[in-house]
Amino acid sequence: MTDITVIILTRDEARHITRAIASVRGFAQRVLVVDSGSTDDTVTLAHGAGAEVLQHPWTTHAAQFNWALDQIADDPGWVLRLDADEYVTADVAAQITAGLPDVTGLYVNRRIHFMGQPVRHGGVFPVPILRLFRNGSGRCEDRWMDEHIVVDGPTARLKGEIVDDNHKPLDWWIAKHNGYASREVVDILNREYGLIAGTRQRGAKRWIKDHLYGRLPGGARAGVYFAYRYFLRLGMLDGPQARAFHVLQGFWYRYLVDAKLGEVRRHMADTGAAPRDAIREVLGIDIAPTPVIPAKAAA
Repeated sequence: MTDITVIILTRDEARHITRAIASVRGFAQRVLVVDSGSTDDTVTLAHGAGAEVLQHPWTTHAAQFNWALDQIADDPGWVLRLDADEYVTADVAAQITAGLPDVTGLYVNRRIHFMGQPVRHGGVFPVPILRLFRNGSGRCEDRWMDEHIVVDGPTARLKGEIVDDNHKPLDWWIAKHNGYASREVVDILNREYGLIAGTRQRGAKRWIKDHLYGRLPGGARAGVYFAYRYFLRLGMLDGPQARAFHVLQGFWYRYLVDAKLGEVRRHMADTGAAPRDAIREVLGIDIAPTPVIPAKAAA
């Protein structure tokens, strides 16, 4: 069997961590949980499920994941990135157990369940995402938001899905996406002003987001995107919880990003603050720390 190391980043994931580890136990030789200061039973449960747990302070997802990769730099085999609130379905597990193709990275479909209900429509799920790659041949993009694994070499795609099924309450989801919106503003301003040295951006979805969606008027584009997902791509046919997801993630979140971006721009215009200073003063995000250094494979 191919050597597989699963990396799971955690903070207060006691509701999910045992399920995540159980879903990979059939094929993973090593499960590495990197915790950033959980105050619940996450670490105890991870140990009890057979995982190795390391502690490391949080800065960004990319920095945390790349730090984890550095801890296993000399290990053979493959790496699977799995979020704590996700699980690997039996179809994907069976393919991994049967043997992996001669490629550098593998895409897997990812589907979201929102408040217990699968999101089936809207044209965005399931979405293929690179989650499995040869150790030493992949690195996480240095981005504050929407970061992906970048590999140097050929890729293929597995059948089946990884499922994101978070059991935390809606208030938690809203608070999380409020933070995501601020981080996305950082990425938008970084593309304009070159504030952070990082990997080059790849992929058709990223190109559409930056060059088509990004050129629409701020605020109005959230409505355009929501109409596309809800009506043209039939998100309205989803169940009530999944429909709420389309409204919140497809409209509210996108509008929130634009509103925060406008707030930062106004602060820059009114005070003359530099982009880095405006981000800190308005969003409370300090992007001064040393950036993640991407591996040669991701350059």
